[in-house]
Amino acid sequence: MSEKEHKVSRRQFLTYTLTGVGGFMAAGMLMPMVRFAIDPALKAGADQEMIPVMSVADITTEPQRKDFKFEQVDGWYTSEVTRSAWIYKEGDQIIALSPICTHLGCTVNWDTDAANPDHFFCPCHFGLFTKDGTNVPGTPPTAPLSVYEQEVIDGTLYLGKPIAR
Repeated sequence: MSEKEHKVSRRQFLTYTLTGVGGFMAAGMLMPMVRFAIDPALKAGADQEMIPVMSVADITTEPQRKDFKFEQVDGWYTSEVTRSAWIYKEGDQIIALSPICTHLGCTVNWDTDAANPDHFFCPCHFGLFTKDGTNVPGTPPTAPLSVYEQEVIDGTLYLGKPIAR
């Protein structure tokens, strides 16, 4: 095709130009809004810090429930979250178990079932766990209780996040 046969009319030129400028302006307005909407999803999740829970001197051989709080950031929303742990000593080792039943997420309690003393008991579906958090065969839970990351600093027990076993 020769150049004479391939002409752009004035109307086509204005259409192409205005479409390009309009698209550029729309992208300029939409990009900040899109970035604002997806920004929390792009941020890497921060690891939960270790939280001081209790003095090591107060830990006994009998499991005791200890509640602790920390601030959690979800996108733009900051909230205070309360978690619990069953904490006890086994010799020189400190055990910190999550109270969340691995069956359906109910809360387990220590030594509350008269038929099964010295066990963690889930009243929702009669789940049983031994003192070390191992699930008892033949009961609904199919996995042991999660264990908290832990660290002892200056005589204080610090807990992190629960880890499934």
